[in-house]
Formats: sequence, C-alpha cells, structure tokens
Amino acid sequence: MCPRVLVASLGISVGLGLGVSSCPARADRIKDLTTIAGVRDNHLTGFGLVVGLDGTGDDARSPMVRGSLTKMLKRLGVTIDPADLKGKNVAAVMLTAELPAFAKPGMAFDITVSSMGNAKSLAGGTLLAAPLKGPDDRTWAVAQGALSVGGFIAEGSSGSSAKKNHPTVGRLTGGATVEATAPTVMPDKEIVLVLNQPDFTTATRMRDAITAALGADTARLGDAATVVVAIPADARRDRGEVAPLIAKLEAIEVDPDVRAKIVVDEKTGTIVIGEAVTLRPAAITFGALTVEVDETPTASQPTAPLNRGATTAVLPRTNIKVNEANNPFRIVRKAATVGDVAAALAALGAKPRDLVSILRALRAAGALRAELETL
Repeated sequence: MCPRVLVASLGISVGLGLGVSSCPARADRIKDLTTIAGVRDNHLTGFGLVVGLDGTGDDARSPMVRGSLTKMLKRLGVTIDPADLKGKNVAAVMLTAELPAFAKPGMAFDITVSSMGNAKSLAGGTLLAAPLKGPDDRTWAVAQGALSVGGFIAEGSSGSSAKKNHPTVGRLTGGATVEATAPTVMPDKEIVLVLNQPDFTTATRMRDAITAALGADTARLGDAATVVVAIPADARRDRGEVAPLIAKLEAIEVDPDVRAKIVVDEKTGTIVIGEAVTLRPAAITFGALTVEVDETPTASQPTAPLNRGATTAVLPRTNIKVNEANNPFRIVRKAATVGDVAAALAALGAKPRDLVSILRALRAAGALRAELETL
C-alpha cells in the first residue's frame, strides 16, 4: 500500500528527510475503519502473586504479600505464622487483560503482569493461579504461568547497578484460560457500524458503497460515527446468515476522508504531514540568534616580596558573543499536494529546529491549511 503522509526527521545534525510516494492511494476495507456495535473486547483485572524471584521481590514485611500468601497457603492446607515470611522471592502484582469478543471456555489469551509493591524485578518469576474479573465482579478467566520480562536489573555489593527497560512489568503469553463465554451481543435486526474516527464524509461514502454492493435502501446514515445496515428478513429467520452478511460488509472498500493535519513530536524530532495539507503563497524570513558564553578564569599570582602572606586568587573572565543571521525573504509557492508541500519546505533550507517554528507561523498567518498538533 502506498503511503499518504510526509515524514520529516528533525535531528540536531540531520536535515529534512522527505518520504513521498506518487502512486495512487487504495481504499480501505470497512473492517479496518469500523467496529460493530455490541462486538468488542472486555477489560479484565485481577490480583496475584509471583513467586520464584531471586531476591528481587517485595519486602517480606509487605502486608499485601504476607496476607495473600498466608491465605493461599491455608487454602492448600498449610498454616504458617506470617511473621516467619522473610524472603524477598514473592511479589504482589496486578493482572490486566482483554477478553476477546466471542471468547469460549478453554480459549487462551495474553495478560500483562505489573508489580504493585517495591519489587525490583519480576524476571524469572511464575504467576500463581489467579482469577480475572470484569466490572460485574464475575470471574471470566484464570491466569497462571511463567512470566516473560523484557528487561533486567543487576546490582553490585558496592551499590552500583545496571538496569535495562522496565523489569517490573511482564507478559504472560497465552497464560489466561477463558472460564465463561464472553458477553457479546450479536446483531438481530440491524448491523450498526461504528467508525473508528467519526467523519460525515467518510460515513456518507461508506453508506453509498454498501448500497452499491448490497442494493438500494440497505444502509442509512445514523450520524458522523455510525452507519446502520438493515438485516434482511430471511437472514433474521436464519441466524446463521448474519455472520456471512457481516463478512461481506467488512470486505467492502471505502476511501476515507482525512483531516488536513500536521503532527509535531518535538521529543523525538518527528514531523508527519497528512495528504490533505495544502499551502497558500507566503513570504518567509527566518534567522537564528546565537549567544556564545566563554568562561576563561585566570589566576592572579601575588608578586614577592611586596605581597608577603598573600595567596593566589582565581579571577572570573567571561566573553560573550552574539551572532544573528540575516536571511532574506523567501517566497513559498502555492502547494496543493503533499509532494508539493515537501518540496516547498525543503526549498526553504531551514535548519531542523527552525522548521517547527516556521510551520506554526504559517498556520497563524493562514498560509498553512492544516491543523497543527504538538505531542
């Protein structure tokens, strides 16, 4: 698929890198643009204990660890005094997961395990069986298994340490097993398509595409976020025909409309310019003000024998240089496509960090026809 955006890299010593394709844009499937009302994932949360940690778990005095571990062992027929728990190989964790739509008992899915206490790392740990519950406080799945942690922490006896990534969050691939059928509402009389990005133009195009594929009066526009498709009477009587109808709808292609937007991420030095961005003619001048401060302290040495008892003193000396570039006006021509915008910005010859200020000034002057979003 051809890209429909311009990406610029704003490194300190890197110029404006442009990636533009002239090949025609393809339409997107309805499956990629919408979700079906009533068919969605469900949030699950849970509490558990991770054991087998190599001294990187929670403090043994943690009430969460002591209380939970004591109760769990009691259910297993082992009674101990909580004060006897002194090791740091156990950590209290929170479990989060998404129960897929139409999930059936016995199916497996992934979960995320996050430390709740002061554990330093979950690497090498094993999650004990823990229930995953929904907002209705019902247990929908049970999780257990060895964790996969994409990081580590190492400490020396002198206090030095090395750390990579985030070792207090792990992943349990396929570690949760569904215990009850996911609460999913199958469409009955009509299929409501919910757009991921509400837009009247895209919704109208979607309605027209569905009508062209399935026949007149099969789809209607609800609002900017929904397109409603009526289920034929024969499909209502035979519930098995609804799923093929949804599959046919998902395969229909629609060319979505996009907003004219430029996204600037100054933290990573990235600019993304959408395909609908245009430029009006404008005159631009830009310059850089550079202030250099040079500290060169000098030593004042007393001369003997006149200054007996005097000590050497360090005197500060500061040199300040101010340089201001004197750049002429540059004319920016009208640009109607993302390729034209790329060429116009590249022709300015601006330094990387100047480009962000230029875009903001063009937007304020009305010459940049786009929404400017800063991350």
